[in-house]
Formats: sequence, C-alpha cells, structure tokens
Amino acid sequence: MNKITKTLISLIVISLVLGLAFYPKIKKSFSPSEKDEKAKGKDKGGPGGKGGKTAVIVTVVKATRLDDLLSSTGTILPNEEVEIRSEIAGRITSLNIKEGDVVQKGTVLLQINDDELEARLKKLGFNKKLAEDNEARQKVLLQKEAISQREYDIAVNSVNTISADIEDIKSQILKTTLKAPFSGRIGFRYVSMGSYISPATRIATLTNTNPAKIEFSVPAKYATAIRQGSTIEFTTENEEKDFTGRVYAIDPKIDPLTRTLQIRALAGNPSNLLVPGAFAKVNLILKTKGSAILIPTEAVIPEAKGSKVFLVKNGKSVPVKVELGNRGERTVEILKGLAIGDTLITNGIIQVKPDGEVDIKEVIQ
Repeated sequence: MNKITKTLISLIVISLVLGLAFYPKIKKSFSPSEKDEKAKGKDKGGPGGKGGKTAVIVTVVKATRLDDLLSSTGTILPNEEVEIRSEIAGRITSLNIKEGDVVQKGTVLLQINDDELEARLKKLGFNKKLAEDNEARQKVLLQKEAISQREYDIAVNSVNTISADIEDIKSQILKTTLKAPFSGRIGFRYVSMGSYISPATRIATLTNTNPAKIEFSVPAKYATAIRQGSTIEFTTENEEKDFTGRVYAIDPKIDPLTRTLQIRALAGNPSNLLVPGAFAKVNLILKTKGSAILIPTEAVIPEAKGSKVFLVKNGKSVPVKVELGNRGERTVEILKGLAIGDTLITNGIIQVKPDGEVDIKEVIQ
C-alpha cells in the first residue's frame, strides 16, 4: 500500500467519525420544533371551523302560530270533470278539439253532419203550411156550420202535431253542435275527423282544476268538531310548498265500515300546481291556540333530568335548560327557557362544548 492510498483511507475514516458526531445536531436543526407543530395545529382549527372554533348552523328564535291540528291523508280532485259524448249519432264534419288546449265555456268542440235533419225540417215546414191553410178553410166552414166541430178540431190538431215535430227536429239539430259545458282543459282525444259516433262513443275529457278539491276523511269521534269553513293546510307528493284550503262540504253520515267521516275542501289553483289524483297530506285546524316558540326537534338534547339546547352568546356556545310542550313531526314547543330573538344552534351540536367558541356558517330563517 503506497503513501497516497494510506492518506485517502485516513481522510475517509475521519469524515465518518465527524459525521456521526454531528448528526443529532444537524437532524434537530432541520426538524420542525414542537412549538411549530402546535402553531400549525392551531391554524387548522377545530372540525370545520377557524382558529379552534366549531362550525355551526343557527336559527333565530321567533314566535310561531300554534294550532290544534288533526292530521289525515287525502286525494286532489278536479273542480269539474266530464267525458264529452254526443247525444245523437252521426259523422263528424268539424272537429275543434286539441289535446291539452284550454277552452272557455260555450266553445264549439265538434259538429256532426245535420243534412238529413235539415231536409226533414224543410219538409215539415211545407206540411205545416199546408195544414195551416186547411185549418183556415175548416174554420170558415165551421162558422157556416158546413162541418162539425170535430172535423175542425182534427185540422187544428194536425197543425199542432206538425209544429211539435218541427220543434223536435230543431232540438236534434242543436245537438249536432257540441259545446264546452264549462271552462277547462281538454284531455286525450279518442275520435278523428270523419269518425262516425254515437252516444256511447267517448270523444274526450274536459277538466277544470281551479279551484281544486281535496277529499279526505277523519275519525268519527271528531265529527262534531268540524264545521264548514274550517281551514286546512296540506302538501302534495309533487310539490314541496304548503297549500291552504277551506272545508266546503261534510258528508252527513259516518261510513259504517271505516268509522270515518268524508270531508271535501276547496283550494285556489291558478297555477295548476294541484294535479288531480295526487296524494295529499292534510292538517285540519280544529282550533287556533295563538303564538308559541317552536324549534326543530334536532336542536333539543335529552338529558337525565329534562332537556337542553345550545345558544350562541358573544361567540360562544351556552347550554340552556328548556321545558318542552307539544311535539310535532319536525318541531317541538318550548314552554320555558328560550326567548324571542335568541340565536339557537340547530346543526353541529355534537361537536359543540359548553362555553366553546363557535363559527356561524349559516343562519336559517
């Protein structure tokens, strides 16, 4: 081994020794400090919040009307609905029915061929003229006592009979023109131009949906508590908004099979949002109790002794004991513990701690 090789080996050994000696200090200088880690964690904050704050959704407590309600289910019915059929048989010569069209009362929907009826009417007109002339001659003869009263009466009866036949033909001619009996919307059409129809032929349907009718039933024990004019609130399966109506008809008898009382109410339907046949969830207002504080049921936390809610005061969550009243499907009445204007936490309660800082993400009205 020459001198140069020995020198290189010595340098490598010295470098390794120095590296092992200073490695802990070098590692510490490049590693984040515990203080930095805490600062970093503080910047991230709590679940969904900022700077350790808990993200919540709140609502402002307000007074709400409280009613004594009776819940039921029902069906939306049209105000008026009819199947359009002809009173006489014949061939369609004019058809003015378009599916889905809105028509007004008295609009001509179709015309049936009336040529034969017009011809019969013309013939009867000639016969009437002849009978009237004969009656006039018979009257002169009767005055001269050339004929008996019976013969004159036969002539008068002939005039009257022909007149009646003329009126009958005219009424049949009027039936060849079908008009809309009320304003409404045309449904599906089942005939075409030139079709031969009879009174049994279904031509189309005409439906009026403004106002709409709501038919529902209530248990027999409430029969004496319901009056015409009572208010109902209801929702349908195809619309999320709430509708109101008024009772206009009450069945005079209780169904012996179901032990229920059938009721019908009317509700305005100018936008045709209430579709006939739709399912309706009905609340019949039996009595209005006045105003009360109602809050969402999810905002209430049950405890061993009562219930509590969380309010937001000065940016912090404050637990408050409350006394509950009547419960609804989605709300509960608060008898004590809350005041109008309080900021109530409705979402994010699981993460909330007493006197913990909160970050309001949304205010629900």
